Amino acid sequence: MKLLILSDIYSNLDALDAICEPYDKLWVLGDIVNYGPQPKETLETVKATALVVVQGNHDYAVGHCDDSRWSARFREVAEATRRFTSSQLSGPQKAWLRSLPVNAQVERKAVRFYLTHATPSDPHCGRIAADSDEWVAELERIDADVLLVGHSHVPFIRRIGRKLIVNPGSVGQSRSGDARASYAVWHDGEFILRKAHYPVETTIAKLKLLGFKEPIEQELVLTLRTGETPSAIL
Repeated sequence: MKLLILSDIYSNLDALDAICEPYDKLWVLGDIVNYGPQPKETLETVKATALVVVQGNHDYAVGHCDDSRWSARFREVAEATRRFTSSQLSGPQKAWLRSLPVNAQVERKAVRFYLTHATPSDPHCGRIAADSDEWVAELERIDADVLLVGHSHVPFIRRIGRKLIVNPGSVGQSRSGDARASYAVWHDGEFILRKAHYPVETTIAKLKLLGFKEPIEQELVLTLRTGETPSAIL
């Protein structure tokens, strides 16, 4: 059994298409849309190929046209791209985003998995550093062997006691200092974090056709090129 685990795709179809890893089942940990230039195509690809999908905060915001929970740091970019994304999606596509669960529990090969976008206590927006002791309390909330999360855009694997936390990182907007598409594979009981090169400049060219204000466009472009949140804007 080989599972491909993706998160934080962000309408970046070029990055999604670059992941050529063969797999038996695909699981997606949310944030399928927003930020990137191809929300419709990305959504339809995930909808057609993923067995399990949970709802991210951007999926919720686009599905409900609700910008109320953006952090101050990302509010301007998230609102502008949410408006664009909403204009591109049909009513049924937004309804599909609204219908996604905030968590899922799946068992494979006697291993119990708990999938959510951010944290069990705050599925949409919880943010905990990879090395934080706060994960201990989060693991106590779930009856599972493996907790799969995204949201931070930073890949990691961490064992706490008998339980494992795995974050595959971001497919479409890395913030870990590496601009490649990041993902995880579970193969015969072992997790592996992997990266895939994709044509970043092609994605950037598509973004530049969308007409965002210059500061918003610059931030999106810098993040795609560097794999980091631009420090000058923090």
